[in-house]
Amino acid sequence: MKRIVLVFGLISGAITSIMMFLTMPLIQRGTVNFDNGEVVGYTSILLSFLVLFPAIRSYRENVGGGTITFGRAFSVGILITVISCLFYVASWQVISHTMWPNFADNYAAHVTAKARARGASAEEMAKTQKEMQDMKKMLADPVKSAAMIFLEPFPVGLIVTLVASGILRKRDDAIGSPLPERVA
Repeated sequence: MKRIVLVFGLISGAITSIMMFLTMPLIQRGTVNFDNGEVVGYTSILLSFLVLFPAIRSYRENVGGGTITFGRAFSVGILITVISCLFYVASWQVISHTMWPNFADNYAAHVTAKARARGASAEEMAKTQKEMQDMKKMLADPVKSAAMIFLEPFPVGLIVTLVASGILRKRDDAIGSPLPERVA
């Protein structure tokens, strides 16, 4: 299991990191705006987790002898998800400290301008500005920042893991065969 988890975790993590390093400069330059950047980002995350299907299938065929339980499939998938999420966090830390150190300020300005453009009241503007100040403080703390960044891709990986585990589970015919029909 270790080899399959490691290989596919590295593949998923590499896809996540490469896509992040390719899209961040586009967002910085304004080619892709923050709102579209979320769509691009989550699409990239989803694509990186699609490797869970061949990973679980590979485990089923090569390690499980053609069978795999939902629990074992889930274990393989969630371990790969964690590895990929760690790549995501590491990539973000590199980007936010080298390529885009003023991300929090840029994002806060974007959210504030968007609220102002939609005609937010003074109370709503104050709330938005407070939320942005809180976000900046959290991103300044490396532990809180890493935890928050980890939680961006993790739910997507969890959902894909659940789906892949359900689809690819395959029990031994002797265990999973239906009961014989009753003859009256």
